[in-house]
Amino acid sequence: VQLQASGGGLVQAGGSLRLSCAACGQTLSTYAMGWFRQAPGKERVFVAAIRWGDSNTYYVDSVKGRFTISRDNAKNTVYLQMNSLKPEDTAVYYCASRSAGGVYYYARITSYSYWGQGTQVTVSS
Repeated sequence: VQLQASGGGLVQAGGSLRLSCAACGQTLSTYAMGWFRQAPGKERVFVAAIRWGDSNTYYVDSVKGRFTISRDNAKNTVYLQMNSLKPEDTAVYYCASRSAGGVYYYARITSYSYWGQGTQVTVSS
């Protein structure tokens, strides 16, 4: 599975961006996809995830009410709509994919097997 993330950019605080992550390859077995972010000098952390079978969504508390994760099965694409952006949202955003079922810890990096290349999001104050 190859993941291609796009949609990052520079935006003022309070603005919006929509990230996309297109998957190609062996996508029929996708179980879940997620977004993580990594700010300069910090660890990569969980942002949001969506489970394919039941469309359950999960968010880190700091983005609840502002970010929305969604998917388009026909396009094998997952989106992250980011509204009311804050300077602290500045980071490289990575999409990730999980093919296996079983116990799924959506916030764990190790729960995902495939990763995109990252897209930079910069929010100016």
